[in-house]
Amino acid sequence: MTLPLTVEEVPGRGLVAVALTVRAGGDDDPPGRHGTAHLVEHLMFPRGAGEDSGHVALVEEAGGMCNAETHRDHTVFHTVAPADALPEILAWEARRLRRFAPAPATVRSENAIVAEEIRASDAGTRLWDTVLAALYPGARDAYGTVAELRALTPDEAEAFFRRHYRPERAVLSVAGDVDAGRTAELVEREFGGWTPPPVPCPADRTAPGPSPAPASASPSPSMPPSPSARPHGVTPRHEAPVPYHRDGVAIGHALADPRRDRGTYFAQAVLCEVLRRSRLPGLLTRTARLDAATVRCGYQGQWLASAAPDLALVLLGRAPGTGTDEAVGLWRDTLAELAAEPPGQEELRPALAVLRAACHRQADSLTARAVTHGRAALLFPGLDGTGPDTIPEHLAAVTAPEVSAAARALLTAPSTVRTLERATS
Repeated sequence: MTLPLTVEEVPGRGLVAVALTVRAGGDDDPPGRHGTAHLVEHLMFPRGAGEDSGHVALVEEAGGMCNAETHRDHTVFHTVAPADALPEILAWEARRLRRFAPAPATVRSENAIVAEEIRASDAGTRLWDTVLAALYPGARDAYGTVAELRALTPDEAEAFFRRHYRPERAVLSVAGDVDAGRTAELVEREFGGWTPPPVPCPADRTAPGPSPAPASASPSPSMPPSPSARPHGVTPRHEAPVPYHRDGVAIGHALADPRRDRGTYFAQAVLCEVLRRSRLPGLLTRTARLDAATVRCGYQGQWLASAAPDLALVLLGRAPGTGTDEAVGLWRDTLAELAAEPPGQEELRPALAVLRAACHRQADSLTARAVTHGRAALLFPGLDGTGPDTIPEHLAAVTAPEVSAAARALLTAPSTVRTLERATS
């Protein structure tokens, strides 16, 4: 199979960005080897000397920069360089795919680097993963687990690579001062011979999966309704408190699947911005029971960056004497107000302006454009509104009644609560 290619001509910049997006992430880690996808990402950047080991050095000598990111459902490798270096960039990209065969010493050294990244992850990062796992049982972060990675062998790393790094599971996207026809010729020349040996191919997870089960059907604790709306006889269940730098509450709400319901997903992104900018600050001025309140849309605050089940994370700081149920009730009452009455234009316009401006700023980067094109083609095939220039257009079309409907959807979607307690050490 030929490697799928997307090309965007952006004349006059003098630069080109190349992104290779592969459908392999933390959710694809083999049992007992959490972090394999992350480690394989590192192994694609061998650090030794010699022609076959200096990918980063070659790119930098050509005036470019390269990096990579492992997500829950994909890994993306991106490079930006002078446009006239495109033939070399593509040749080096294809070469490291064809010659992937990490030596034991390389696996050990990169394993140590990944382990240090895992240990250095802060409490905020770990909290996202704790809430994610409670909301979507079985979901795992893309970082990994040090103890499991320590046992991973070079053969296991290569087996993961051969199984997932294949033309039918990848997209190459190019954006910059290039000619589309010439770029296609170069890609065919360099990647036409990329034919990995046959292996059982993992199931394609780009198609929308089943909707999340109702919270009541999940073994993870569901978020209790506000005290005024709680059904009789229902007692909220909370797992053991999570050590944190302050006393608080973390609430995870399942977001709509953008492949099934793009309109609700975009409206929920706007809803979170309305809450962050005006409703939650207003809540803090009306009550002394909370001393902090914020909400972020999308895993780690990155929405539409993955096709994996996503969430909005609410963090509430509990003032002394405020219990978890009371804090959750205040949050739900705030959300219920928006569900009952749409926001006014004085709230909606600034929220839309902030989100659209952020999208436009990101789209100014050729690297971001190439990465977004790759994700759109691989993770959201055929779905309008996921390209770098169409996302702001779809945000601008969100109306106040749609934001109100998004609040109602969030109130009824699966959710989870974790109590946060100040760590004593």
